Amino acid sequence: MKPAGFLLILAALLLAISLLSLFLGRYPQPGFISLERLNTDELARRVLLNLRAPRILAAVLLGMSLGAAGSVFQMIFSNPLVEPGFLGVSQGATFGAALAIIFLGGTPWITQGSAAVFAFGGLAVSYFLSRRVRFGGWVLRLVLAGIAVSALFSSGVGILKYIADPLEELPEITFWLLGGLYKINWQDLRVLLPVVVISLLILFQMRWRLNLLSLEDEVAFSLGLAPGRERALVLAASVAAAASVTAVSGIVSWVGLIVPHISRRLFGADARYSLPGAMLLGGIFTLVCDDLARTLMVAEVPLGIITSLFGALFFMLLMISRGIRVEK
Repeated sequence: MKPAGFLLILAALLLAISLLSLFLGRYPQPGFISLERLNTDELARRVLLNLRAPRILAAVLLGMSLGAAGSVFQMIFSNPLVEPGFLGVSQGATFGAALAIIFLGGTPWITQGSAAVFAFGGLAVSYFLSRRVRFGGWVLRLVLAGIAVSALFSSGVGILKYIADPLEELPEITFWLLGGLYKINWQDLRVLLPVVVISLLILFQMRWRLNLLSLEDEVAFSLGLAPGRERALVLAASVAAAASVTAVSGIVSWVGLIVPHISRRLFGADARYSLPGAMLLGGIFTLVCDDLARTLMVAEVPLGIITSLFGALFFMLLMISRGIRVEK
């Protein structure tokens, strides 16, 4: 099957799962709600339209953003182990959001803006620190710099948790760090939607240029690109999308790491197909995990726990797959 046809199948599957998720929940009873019940139960209609619909859209945007950001990072930095969490982006966004919750009122726009500022800061510090390290190759230096910056922001989050109000702010930060979409509503989605849609459109339009931007600067320049400016643009769009979704969902791990690997296994290394594939697969993966998080038990399971569980299992399967070979 041609890659374009496979992408259409994934898009149709994502749409089908989204529609089914609307009718899946624990009210009025665990399982799927019938159309007959929707016609007679006003509360069920409100739950579907005001709670499930924005949450499903947010889950799809979350998965698409993290999948796209992870795919871009892995190609730009030529490192299959890179994802927003490794380069201080997710931790920077977490620190910025926690800072906004405690000191800036915690309104959606302020929280998202603060998360974006510190996410860009985390990426910038990781990049410039890796340039200053005097040992190891580029990949090793980048990973080490990302680990150090992530640890720095994690320490900052720990300090903020220590000084937070234990009755209101601390529980909000703690549950937020576990990752979840339990508080999402249409207002949060209106704040999230413009940044994420614009960022994903930029990445989608530049997907064919990612193949060239992953080359050395001299080669990319000889092919007619401005590598510095164009890399900055795609990285900015990736960070903006990842920071925006992290501001409303908290830390949702493994999506940005495992989904690009699965996409490349299905579509190859060509970003024209692997990048939109990562978007669609990320949306499907995150939406299914969120459905499990809200229906698996009576009390909701944090989304970050579900994605970490299945992400780690998928990663182990990829590592032992015969299609994966490591050059010595």
